[in-house]
Amino acid sequence: MFLSTQFRPVDEAERFRRLLASVAPGEVSYVTIEEGPFSSQIRSQVDAGSTQLGLVAGLHGDLAPLAGDYLTDVSELLRRLGERRWPPDYLELARTGTDRSWYVPWATASYVLAAHADALEHLPPGADADSLTYDQFLDWAIAARKANGNRPVLGLPAGPQGLLHRFTQGYLLPSFTGGQITTFRSAEAVTAWEYLRELWANCNRSSTTYGFMQEPLESGEVLMAWDHVVRLVEAPERDPDNWRMLPSPRGPHGLGYMAVVAGLAIPRGSTDPDLAERTIDVLCRPDTQVELLRSNGFFPAVDATIPDDLPPAITLEADAVRRQQEAEDSLLSLPPVGLGDREGEVTKVFQDTFRSIVLDGDPIRPTLDRQAGILQSILDELRVPCWAPDPPADRCEVA
Repeated sequence: MFLSTQFRPVDEAERFRRLLASVAPGEVSYVTIEEGPFSSQIRSQVDAGSTQLGLVAGLHGDLAPLAGDYLTDVSELLRRLGERRWPPDYLELARTGTDRSWYVPWATASYVLAAHADALEHLPPGADADSLTYDQFLDWAIAARKANGNRPVLGLPAGPQGLLHRFTQGYLLPSFTGGQITTFRSAEAVTAWEYLRELWANCNRSSTTYGFMQEPLESGEVLMAWDHVVRLVEAPERDPDNWRMLPSPRGPHGLGYMAVVAGLAIPRGSTDPDLAERTIDVLCRPDTQVELLRSNGFFPAVDATIPDDLPPAITLEADAVRRQQEAEDSLLSLPPVGLGDREGEVTKVFQDTFRSIVLDGDPIRPTLDRQAGILQSILDELRVPCWAPDPPADRCEVA
């Protein structure tokens, strides 16, 4: 049994099962599960000495808390597969602060900017669309709004199903402050939220309803947007020549970006560790990872050549993701790690901060102080270390 937190929607799961069946070196049953039960099921089986699983997969944040006691050391497997050339940052994540590797980086996703040619006409003079600063991004949104009869053409996913909290966690705050949690209430964070207020003033007012930005982009309701790569792929399908996918902007501390890194791990007491290793081998081959990109929109974690026959949006996104990763001033951020089913409470802190400061116009400093207290109380109860880009201290504290 291959238990995974990834590809839970029915169509995504079926596409992956077809891919798995075409490459699996044995009989492998792919079963999906939510993050909370994923962790508890592995812990309970291993603790009882009765593991019923052969292989598991999850995001870094799902796997890191299980390292050591509940996962098998895969350092030797990674050494044997070393020619696959994983990015050093991903290999460092797999060690989870130890001298051994606890999972094999499998696939990755990120967030980028999408822009139609009609919006690109209004870039600030001298600005490089592939290397924007946040100030240039704001100037661009203002210029595009004015050129469009004062109607904003920038959209952000701030609806109930939107991922705007990932923008503040992984992009805005790291770029302005160098951190996510430890700098949450810093003077630089105040500046970041002041910036977001001004940017929001130049966003389409329907942004509070947007979940997947590909929909308003495809309809022409907005001409430029930021979102998860999987939630942008449909926009350029009909007219790919008039679309660009761009790296996110950079701020005083660099180009903050969030990598969603999925890994493959072998639970302690695996029902078939040899089959698990062979399955990891085939899933981490460059051609298999390209097929995963083609079917489910997750990018290769190994060194793989992206072919020209992929859907237009994926080809465009691949270049933008690569530019984010390879930028000299890139600053890798992760989604929260080790929070389990309480991640929603941390997400709510960022959502409530946005609602108070940007939508309701509340004073920034008192809002940050209040939300910092809520955030710290959650972290105190969980006693988890910080995650990138914050330093890996044993106890994560909001400064």
